[in-house]
Amino acid sequence: MVPDPLSGVITALGRVSSSSSDFDLNPDVILPEGRSLRPAGVLIGFVERAGGVQVILTKRSSALRHHPGQIAFPGGKQDEGDSDVIATALREAHEEVGLHPDMTQVLGTFPCHETVTSFTMTPVLARVDPAFRPVSEPGEVEEVFEVPLTHLADPANYLVQSRQWRGQRRHYFVVPYGPYYIWGATARILRGLADRMAG
Repeated sequence: MVPDPLSGVITALGRVSSSSSDFDLNPDVILPEGRSLRPAGVLIGFVERAGGVQVILTKRSSALRHHPGQIAFPGGKQDEGDSDVIATALREAHEEVGLHPDMTQVLGTFPCHETVTSFTMTPVLARVDPAFRPVSEPGEVEEVFEVPLTHLADPANYLVQSRQWRGQRRHYFVVPYGPYYIWGATARILRGLADRMAG
């Protein structure tokens, strides 16, 4: 029997873990009680290629008001018409990169991730049909690209860097790959995946 190339991901989904946030590396930040967080869903899409399993990521359009040019998962805020955050992630992936829900098999979700922009973001993990070919929404997505899961699953590939943000030094994860500077919430969620896969 041929082993499932996503067996490590499926095992990771079964491991108990806590939620994460953009503040994990900044313990001095005191978050206000009763803060209002908006739900969002992002899709971590795994697609099997000849060279191995790849993870689908996007480079946001430089024309966007928020986070222009940054690396992100397909996804966004939950709309009233979405039944849940899984539906949100699938809808947004369809809109942003042309991934029809019929080409996905949802494997599960990770605990929520709180962002500095006051979203509570649920990572939705899904197997993607290898026949998928991205079609970018030019107003939102500048580029769709894939990164080998072997690269993202190795905790040694993650660095901690920092910069000034709102008058304070903020630390965050980065996981560079070729010309792509993957950082912030995207890198933190991927680091969580790597940690779970490492056991």
